[in-house]
Amino acid sequence: MLKDIFTLIKKELLIEWKQKYAFNGLLLYMLSMVVVISMAFVDQLEPQTWNIIFWLIMLFVAINAVAKSFMGEGEKLQMYLYGLVSPEAIIIAKFFYNVGLLFVISLISFYLFVFWGDMNVASYGRFTLVLGVGAIAISANLTLVSAIAAKGENTTTLLAVLSFPLLVPVLLLLIEISEAALTQTAGNFSNDSLQVLLGMALAMIIASVVLFPFIWKE
Repeated sequence: MLKDIFTLIKKELLIEWKQKYAFNGLLLYMLSMVVVISMAFVDQLEPQTWNIIFWLIMLFVAINAVAKSFMGEGEKLQMYLYGLVSPEAIIIAKFFYNVGLLFVISLISFYLFVFWGDMNVASYGRFTLVLGVGAIAISANLTLVSAIAAKGENTTTLLAVLSFPLLVPVLLLLIEISEAALTQTAGNFSNDSLQVLLGMALAMIIASVVLFPFIWKE
């Protein structure tokens, strides 16, 4: 299974490399949002407000980035993969790829905010850790939801509706944890909330591995 997972991740990377417009479009969206917000609210927003805006932008970027996990694959490709690898390998590979993609995007977005938004960060290391945990938590939720939404009609709308109740608590925890890393010292970092967020992500990963084979058979 490990060999299949690495092969599938490589396949995702090759597709992303050939279709650079998708990744470049997300970067352009982030850059335009950061520049516009910085110019419109210069010297008017507190660090806590910047933090909330940052995660709201990341929410929309994540939905658009992860939405193509299964929606961008045709029925013939899915039938081909169905005969080659196990569904567990597919969902795990999609998850790891989405984690890497979201982490890179969130890291670039964060430093854009630091450069243009004049964000004063108390601990860059802690905030980077939050970005990694956030990528894991958001990917754990959206990867499975994307698989479910791809089986229905109006997939984009279905993805937004299904993901909203799952992402709200994740987003609130991320805002709380990242605010501690942004405005306080490392000693006041919210480790309890970080553990809760990791626990939620782990539960969703386990649910994905258990439920996805039934979705995949359809």
